[in-house]
Amino acid sequence: MPKFLTEDEVRDSCKLSLGFDKPEPSVKQGTGQLTTFNKLGIKGDNNKPDGWYLPDNKNDVAIILETKNSEEDVGAKKCIDEIKKNCSVVLNAGWTKVVGILHNGYKTQGFLNNQPVDLPNEIQNKQYYIDLVDNRVIDKEKIYTVTARINNCLHIDFGVKNLYHRMIFTACALVAERYGAKLENVKNMGYNVFRNRVFDVLSKSLEKDKKQNSKISILLDVYSEIKMNIQENQEAINSFIDCICEIYDCINSNEWRGEDVMGIFFNEFNRYKPKSEAGQVFTPDHITSFMYRLLDIKEGDFVGDFCCGSGAFLVKSMSNMMKLTGGYNTNKAKEIRQEHLFGIEFDREIYALACANMMIHKDGKTNLEHMDARSDEACEWIKSKPITKVLMNPPYENKYGCIKIVENVLDSVKIGTDCAFILPDKKLEKVSKAAVKRILSNHRLTKIIKLPEPLFFGIGVTTSIFVFKAGEPQDGKEIFGCYMEDDGLETVKNQGRHDIRNKWQANEDYWIDSIGKLRDTKFHTNQWINPKERLSYQVPEKPFEINDMDFRKTAMDFLYFKMKIDAREFGEKLLDATLYSSEINQDESGVNIRLRKETDDEN
Repeated sequence: MPKFLTEDEVRDSCKLSLGFDKPEPSVKQGTGQLTTFNKLGIKGDNNKPDGWYLPDNKNDVAIILETKNSEEDVGAKKCIDEIKKNCSVVLNAGWTKVVGILHNGYKTQGFLNNQPVDLPNEIQNKQYYIDLVDNRVIDKEKIYTVTARINNCLHIDFGVKNLYHRMIFTACALVAERYGAKLENVKNMGYNVFRNRVFDVLSKSLEKDKKQNSKISILLDVYSEIKMNIQENQEAINSFIDCICEIYDCINSNEWRGEDVMGIFFNEFNRYKPKSEAGQVFTPDHITSFMYRLLDIKEGDFVGDFCCGSGAFLVKSMSNMMKLTGGYNTNKAKEIRQEHLFGIEFDREIYALACANMMIHKDGKTNLEHMDARSDEACEWIKSKPITKVLMNPPYENKYGCIKIVENVLDSVKIGTDCAFILPDKKLEKVSKAAVKRILSNHRLTKIIKLPEPLFFGIGVTTSIFVFKAGEPQDGKEIFGCYMEDDGLETVKNQGRHDIRNKWQANEDYWIDSIGKLRDTKFHTNQWINPKERLSYQVPEKPFEINDMDFRKTAMDFLYFKMKIDAREFGEKLLDATLYSSEINQDESGVNIRLRKETDDEN
């Protein structure tokens, strides 16, 4: 027979198990019998919960505890009504995710926003319940659908013609929602109220960061510069707010895998403009994952991207490194966000976008710099950082200093640093020989991985990953090369290329293993490249083949030429004569054509 537990004993045990016993910044938490909701800041309500966890940010998960003695039935209607009543108080006060826990020392009933949810009978630490709510599978399809609505709303209903302004305006609204703007509450209040709410919340969220990095205020400046041609359409404003709330609900999950959910968002906005005026090419998410693993990045690494664009490589690295530490909430994860990620972006608007992207993806923005990677200033900045791995997709055109950027980065990081760059296949063979000679006299090109040709189908460029070991001269050493001809992704109408058949993970695993072993045993694409002969992967030419039909066609073409016959005109006449002088019927074997014998009457 289980030991009888009084309600006080159950409550005290829950207090320790949940972790409600110690103060926590920006949260009201505790247990008791005398504290009313009114004392907890929910004015006018004198109901008394047995336990509470109420974050200042109402977008975060709240927890309400109701305890009973061990002989009370937690399945009884009166007990359930009581926990639901207290959860309703919190929901009505503005918290959007409320976990209700009804416990008698041995059994538990659980509720999420007053709907039943399975919870273990044993009380867990509060973080378990927070993660239970936030760890939702990311609904990419929904994000694409909603993002398309946002794009059309801003483009058509608000008249925002500038693509990046639409992206930044949306990103800032998502950041504001993440930091507690509650945009739902400013519906029907006009454009200026909505715009100012976003700006105010954004500004407050950046106060501490501005002390570390004054350039972070560019995000606010760019947001302020965005102008709407149409501001009076309240229906459009409300629709935009609804879309922001929908996307935020999708991406506010600790289950994100650094897949750069905003990459989905950026992909939609970039459908009509795959390449910007400043030469940016947004890196597909599966390639950021592949390159992260290719360089074998660990939680102790310091990752740099000095043409960071929207921040996809940094977001991927941040996510995977934090996962290795045990999750977002560990002390090591906080250190990674603040001290292990370094980015440079030259384009002012894209820099603002990168800042917003990092904020949406749980911070890591204070080491982003608005700077030109071609400059001496950038070189000095990179040298001052403890970079151990570099992941980059620099602008490809010479006018944007592609090779100058590569050389600057390699010269500025420490000896032995692995650096991976996505570049056009033949880039190192088409630029200044003097520049390439300098690079290889100081740094070693170790691998060239040719990427699938459809990867950047929008700009007509085929690319490879070039992996360098900084500070170690080439000295004639051969380069390992291989060709990932097919990544398994397929083109989805209006959404780019996607892993709709779930092939990529197996492909990624295979290529990481094969490249690590310097051998492609499945597709036999591996090459050893002599740097004195070439600096690119050579796709083997298909063997020349000729069949009987090819021979006959060539012979006939020669006869037409000698007889001065127009082959096209002759072919059309022959087709007409055959088609209209034939018997045509269809059966199970298909369509049958038989030439008719002409009769005297037909002549």
